[in-house]
Amino acid sequence: MTAISLFPLVEYWWFYAAFTLFVLGMLALDLGVFHRRAHEVSTSEALTWSAVWTAIALGFAALLYGYCLWKFPLDSRLGGNPGAIDGSLAWQTTLEFLTGFLIEKSLALDNIFVFVVIFQFFAIPAKYQHRILFFGILGALVFRVIFIALGAVLLQYKAVVIFFGVLLIATGTKILFAPVKPIDPEANLVIRLLRRLLPVTSQVDDQNFFRRVVGKLHATPLLVALVFIEVSDIIFAVDSVPAIFAITSEPLIVFTSNVFAILGMRALYFLLAGVAQKFHLLKYALGTILVFVGLKMAWLNEAFGGKFPISWSLGIIGFILIVFLLMSLKSSSSAAPAA
Repeated sequence: MTAISLFPLVEYWWFYAAFTLFVLGMLALDLGVFHRRAHEVSTSEALTWSAVWTAIALGFAALLYGYCLWKFPLDSRLGGNPGAIDGSLAWQTTLEFLTGFLIEKSLALDNIFVFVVIFQFFAIPAKYQHRILFFGILGALVFRVIFIALGAVLLQYKAVVIFFGVLLIATGTKILFAPVKPIDPEANLVIRLLRRLLPVTSQVDDQNFFRRVVGKLHATPLLVALVFIEVSDIIFAVDSVPAIFAITSEPLIVFTSNVFAILGMRALYFLLAGVAQKFHLLKYALGTILVFVGLKMAWLNEAFGGKFPISWSLGIIGFILIVFLLMSLKSSSSAAPAA
């Protein structure tokens, strides 16, 4: 049986258009006003922007709840009485958004550790890192739209849902038990192809992605780092997009929760980059979350009559994150040398 969509594209195209304009406007304001001049992002600035993006996401969740409460006053799919206002569907939809947002934020932590390695490997000065992440995240938004559109079509089929569920379980298990391999950007196929197609200089030219050397255009390390970040995000999207579709079948909820989480990724990077080593156990949280979400897709939803309780999902994911976060901090504190 095909699931009923609360927000069909044919009716809500205007929302997608307005939301996209809002995002582009915020990005233009970010780069054109607040980060017009290249500078090293301080911890206080990163904390402020992280709070701003989180507040905007929570504000959207409140608006989503209010709209759903007005538009869907009762959950007719659960057998509500005509004329009643129970708010169950509005609450469930809002929790789905928040859970998707939390999942994407959690998986973004893995991206942040990769960003740290990339910037160190290519010796990117701190004051130029924001510009690379800006365009990296802009590209990530485009790729996420493509992945979400494909997911909305493919994940209507049970066999595909089970396949991605098993894939998430396998990925999570690999994170939990496979030894960590060092990231080597030079071994990346796309980076090698880029070096063959375009001359690359090892010198940074302010915040430019290209530099002329003896009259010939060369790519700077900023462009090489940007390409590697884009490739990394495509790989991460293979996990994150199906993971949120395991929470909700609504493309609009997947899209908005993904976008809000990605928009705050830069601020989160500058907030955590300097202390990334203190959260070394978070990879186990990510692995455990992926295994749980994979089980939800492949088995739990079916076992619970088609929908594993969203409040349980949010609670379980939040609990996993908190436990491994505290364990990381405790482990780092214990390993610190005595003064």
